[in-house]
Amino acid sequence: MITKKKIILIPYPAQGHVTPMLKLAAVLAKLGRFQPVVLTPEFIHRRISPQIDPGDGVLCLPLPDGLDDGAPRDFFAIERAMEENMPPVLEGLFREMVREDGGGVACVVVDLLASWAVEVARRCGVAAAGFWPAMHATYRLFAAIPDLIRTGVISQNGCPRNPSDPISLSSNEPILTTNDLPWLIGSSTARVSRFKFWNRTLQRSKTLQYLLINTFSEGFDPKTQQRLAKFDNHDSTRILEIGPLIMQAATTSTATFWEEDTGCLEWLDKQNVGSVMYISFGSWVSPIGEVKVKVLALTLEALGRPFIWVLGPAWRRGLPDGYTKKVGAYGRIVQWAPQLEVLRHPAVGCYLTHCGWNSTMEAIQCKKPLLCYPIAGDQLLNCAYIVNTWKIGVKIERFGIEEIEIGVRKVEEEIVRDRIEELNEKLFGKEGSSKAIANLSLFIKDIS
Repeated sequence: MITKKKIILIPYPAQGHVTPMLKLAAVLAKLGRFQPVVLTPEFIHRRISPQIDPGDGVLCLPLPDGLDDGAPRDFFAIERAMEENMPPVLEGLFREMVREDGGGVACVVVDLLASWAVEVARRCGVAAAGFWPAMHATYRLFAAIPDLIRTGVISQNGCPRNPSDPISLSSNEPILTTNDLPWLIGSSTARVSRFKFWNRTLQRSKTLQYLLINTFSEGFDPKTQQRLAKFDNHDSTRILEIGPLIMQAATTSTATFWEEDTGCLEWLDKQNVGSVMYISFGSWVSPIGEVKVKVLALTLEALGRPFIWVLGPAWRRGLPDGYTKKVGAYGRIVQWAPQLEVLRHPAVGCYLTHCGWNSTMEAIQCKKPLLCYPIAGDQLLNCAYIVNTWKIGVKIERFGIEEIEIGVRKVEEEIVRDRIEELNEKLFGKEGSSKAIANLSLFIKDIS
């Protein structure tokens, strides 16, 4: 029996990156031509592999990162592991697969934030494609770094020359300020290091023939899309948008790093339609700090509106004493939630979110309007699209009672619900899915 060639998929090791890569793997498996293999560090593999349904056709394998089990895995520790420890392990795995009789590797699909793997594929003579798990506009912003330096908007180290300077890649896109640039996280030293990381990523991605993007056309007509293409990193890469398709992948795509509190679904069954606020600030960046946790907690208590709040144990120190019991009649705090199932539930009326890209796509998929509180990275640009371009949400600056009340009232207006209904149909209806299938089929045909 001839063994199928493999497509190796390498996500950046964070929940928001592993999730869409698993979804992509599930879709590739259904196409049947190749065996998708998802490689993750052992600490992630141990958590997700028991959740993978063998019937999905996706193989998950561990890829040691060289870090001790108890070692911190922040951005910089992961970066060192990716640059120093993981390349020789992947190179050995590639060479082993190439020797397989009748098998081998057709292609490696690399999350751009794991660009170290592009270099390994090049050395081993394996074809490589890129995967961008965020929206296309965020990629255009990173790809514009050379122009931002050339025009004096930022320094060679990525520091804004004037924090109030507006940034707009075209007249069709939301205006940002240099304070919104995605690498401006943490101390000045951390910001420079993150900027160097992105510059290195852009240089490595120039060798890629394809870039698969977990996104859609962002509401622009075809002619505008062609004009925006000039902001991409280089002309030789073919960019294929596949977002709506992989967002609809099932089973394998549910694998999470943490145990989900499914009891919150039973709790939702007892609530009135549209009455519940769902609150989650994601899994990667520490959300809002203890002071803001306390302010939001007191506001939710004062409002008395039903809510589900995803808040990990490390972030609960900001809650007032006895808070869970005080709000127990109408509020539920969980460590992790089955988010897509929660958003689909008719009892959920709106979503207070950090505007991470996966969360944004899931909200559109489930037709839930958004209260936006972006924190860092691409969330700021995502928020600008949600509020100013698609008009399916409202940005809030603080967690005060009046601001939350006004925000909820605005997102519950009929015009907002009509807009999100239209956007959902455009993305997840026949038109959006057909385009995504055509793009992915083109990719599969070429690597075949």
